[in-house]
Amino acid sequence: MSRTAVYTALILRNRPSGESNSEITILTAEEGIIKATVFGGAKSKLRSHSAPYNSGKVWIYHDPSKDYRKVSDFDIHTWRAGLRELYERTMTAGSIADTILSTHGGGGGWKTALELTVSALDALENAGEELCSRLLVHFLWRWTGFLGIQPHLENCAVCGKAAEGSLLLFNIKDGQAACLGCTANESHQINSSTFLKLNPGCRRWLSAIEQIEPSQLHRYSMDNKSFNEAKTLVTAILSEALGKRLASWDW
Repeated sequence: MSRTAVYTALILRNRPSGESNSEITILTAEEGIIKATVFGGAKSKLRSHSAPYNSGKVWIYHDPSKDYRKVSDFDIHTWRAGLRELYERTMTAGSIADTILSTHGGGGGWKTALELTVSALDALENAGEELCSRLLVHFLWRWTGFLGIQPHLENCAVCGKAAEGSLLLFNIKDGQAACLGCTANESHQINSSTFLKLNPGCRRWLSAIEQIEPSQLHRYSMDNKSFNEAKTLVTAILSEALGKRLASWDW
């Protein structure tokens, strides 16, 4: 039985390992998150190919007795050099990678996880400063859907009444959004960190962009208030699921 497997992969992280080697962490369509060693000095072909956010076909040798993996070859399909040309692109890409790694690649559905990530990074490669921020929120919102923790924002979760143009309050602890009438008994907590205010503009934007590809996101503008509410919401949902907040979300 061959010990070398071929993966459709995206490099999420590359860190030094020893004097001249590196360890890469990749998201694969076949097995999710995998770590492997890349051998060779600075002039090595594999070292130059193993930069973060490159994607393609990777050949990995696996020794099961030692649970050891090394990269044998890498056929790069997409380099994404543009992600390193603008600070906002680099930081957004890092935030996306950290989110994926912290959630263990989504825990399953690897092919879909890879598709969501690749589409976000492809759109990010040529994005301007302002669009980078929206692309991050868009990815995080879609990722909550992929993880199965995305809340329903069209109706009050308690009485079922359509929200329409009304304010909803999102309870971070129970993951539900309710109208003001249904949160009246908890009004003393509304301004606490437990509740997030979701105005119609924020909810309309999240609803509109939920099913669109990142490449089309430039068509969906939003005001600063709605953006801040949307980012606060998606990061709060993921923080609650992870039990911590990722520092890379706040660049």
